[in-house]
Amino acid sequence: MLFVFDPIFILLNLNITLFYFLIPISVGIAFLILGLNSLKQKHIIEALPTSNIRSIAMGLVEIYGEVIPGKNLLKSPFSGEDCVYYKYQIQELRHTKNHSYWATIKSGEERVNFYLKDDTGIVLVDPKGAKIEISKDYDFYSGWGVNPPQRVLDFLNSKNIRFENFFGINKQMRFVESCIVPGDKLYILGTAGDNPYVDETMAKTNTEDIMIQKGRFDKIYYISDKPEKEILNMLRFRIIVGLVVGIMCIVFSLIFGSNLFI
Repeated sequence: MLFVFDPIFILLNLNITLFYFLIPISVGIAFLILGLNSLKQKHIIEALPTSNIRSIAMGLVEIYGEVIPGKNLLKSPFSGEDCVYYKYQIQELRHTKNHSYWATIKSGEERVNFYLKDDTGIVLVDPKGAKIEISKDYDFYSGWGVNPPQRVLDFLNSKNIRFENFFGINKQMRFVESCIVPGDKLYILGTAGDNPYVDETMAKTNTEDIMIQKGRFDKIYYISDKPEKEILNMLRFRIIVGLVVGIMCIVFSLIFGSNLFI
């Protein structure tokens, strides 16, 4: 059998291999990582009892309480809420030949230190480095005949983002915002470490010299506005989806990728 070297044929086969092998296996690995990380987090939460703030010790801790503002407060960009954390997304509806989708054209977040209080005490929290999962507080759509609210317009102007197209017609846009405001209840899984803002000799209580933060060795740092039971249910769902979809994608890529050369 005569083998003819055809660069175009080889290139086409490489492109097919990329689609049927590399992309699905990459997606599969990403889902597996999601599932395994969720499994690890679930085990940690289940093994670690929720501590009273008054009795927390140095190291990885799980606490639940009410947000008390510190020295600084933020203003959320869309709703104008006083908060200690916010994240936002600005999306625009875009169309292709076969479907429409929401494209994120701008996003951001900001956070400042705050206190968490329960019935036994209060402790400082530095949210830097934490994975924060909270519910949406603001979700507004603008489009034909519907202008964004004035505060949103001011924010768009400050970022040089237009809400109208070339012909002066409103684009179909979406503005999403999530905030942590004083009085919110939070679940926090993080590291209790030294409070750099307080001299140990001047601390009046044990927790005054403690700050919840991202640990040097305890990589997990998680903040949620959901109670522990709901968080565990969410993690169980992610474990199932991550492992099942991950394994399916990897098997698919191995089967169809290998068949290309048979």
